[in-house]
Amino acid sequence: MTAIAINGATGRMGRTTALLLLEDPRFQLRSALTHQQSKYLGQDIGLLSGSSNLGLPATTLSTDSLQEVDVIIDFSVPIGTEALLDICIAENIGLVSGTTGFNGQQLNNIKRAAREVPILIAPNMSVGVNVTFRLIEQATTMLGSGVDIEVYESHHRNKLDAPSGTAKRMGEIISSAREQNFSNEATLEQTETPSGKNPIEFHSARGGDVVGEHTVTFFGKGERLEITHRASSRTNFAAGALQAALFIAQKLDQGAVGMYSMNEVLGLS
Repeated sequence: MTAIAINGATGRMGRTTALLLLEDPRFQLRSALTHQQSKYLGQDIGLLSGSSNLGLPATTLSTDSLQEVDVIIDFSVPIGTEALLDICIAENIGLVSGTTGFNGQQLNNIKRAAREVPILIAPNMSVGVNVTFRLIEQATTMLGSGVDIEVYESHHRNKLDAPSGTAKRMGEIISSAREQNFSNEATLEQTETPSGKNPIEFHSARGGDVVGEHTVTFFGKGERLEITHRASSRTNFAAGALQAALFIAQKLDQGAVGMYSMNEVLGLS
């Protein structure tokens, strides 16, 4: 049985992951972490997630809160993820993070921590989204440079970053397939390629309770190709996070370290 802590446990993704985890005999939920200003601090994570009372209150990060934990599943904010790194190294805890919006320094800190413990970072842990990534890569390669590419994404009104981490990852995949550079800092509606031709354009919409929709459109002469993924529930993201946690727990048992992605978890690499 893999012992799990959830960081960002009182948020939408944290609560969905907790509920799915509690129904899976392969896992034990040992800690539910939230930030100091959370209105849910001290409340039982079982009740918050829609299950029964577990006697496990949401608490803040400390070494004591991570006793006998194998893997932390993190759905928080960049500064919250960064705060985990030293404890993960000190306590030999693996990390699975679906947090997005990291800046360059934060990513460098995560990479340094991955020299000591296994870490998986994925902007989207849905199996369907990761298959979509592969389809986008193939379409970009096969259609060549004669198409214009735009990325459209929609999320609920409370999502902080735009474009989404998933949309940025799509942009990175497209740029890599074109053998061009893509800036991790891209936040504008349009990201130019080095030549200034065939830019990747991003369009973000925020409203209502949209879980997540992403479409990559390839505009050619006389035809248009669209690849779309729509999420109607957060459960698929949580299921992917649990798969990732089992993968990282296995790496811990093997004494392995390093940075991993959902490609390795799903056998897509």
